[in-house]
Amino acid sequence: MIVFTEKLPGLGELVMIRLDPVAHAPLVHSWVTKDRNRFWGMAGHSVEKVSEIYTFVDGLDSHHAYLLLLDDHAIGIFQTYEPAEDPVSECYQVQPGDFGLHLLLDAGDKNLPHMTSKVFPALLRHLFTDRSHSRIIAEPDIHNTRMITRLQREGFTLGPIIDLGHKRAQLTFLDRHRFEGSGK
Repeated sequence: MIVFTEKLPGLGELVMIRLDPVAHAPLVHSWVTKDRNRFWGMAGHSVEKVSEIYTFVDGLDSHHAYLLLLDDHAIGIFQTYEPAEDPVSECYQVQPGDFGLHLLLDAGDKNLPHMTSKVFPALLRHLFTDRSHSRIIAEPDIHNTRMITRLQREGFTLGPIIDLGHKRAQLTFLDRHRFEGSGK
């Protein structure tokens, strides 16, 4: 079932579907076990463990996982969550309208110049279509400087560094007014 779609000029049609924890586990496993995706925290997991984790996520009302496609070619995972229902809530004062995201893009051997620069703003536009989302949060690992830089490029402001137990993370925030003012 398609959750969201948007044509991205010069890139193709971005489609977001719900992640099937069993059917998509081998593909997701092929991404999360790559060294370049080590910050996803699943480098040593088996396909079965990846499936188990996403089956758990699929059973939650507060957390959702999606497969991203570009012209029918799988390019990544997009996860959303309610911060108040997540361990991150123990690390900062959750505000009404806060909504969290995680993003892993990996086009494999397909050459897609500027993919992240076009896909990420589209996903943010999608999240902000829900008027109850007034602020988007993300908390990448503090060593994931590429993602932290990307978030800042998209308008996120840096919050505190937090300890989530499994990682030290850079809390980041993007409020609706800043995003809408950026013209993205």
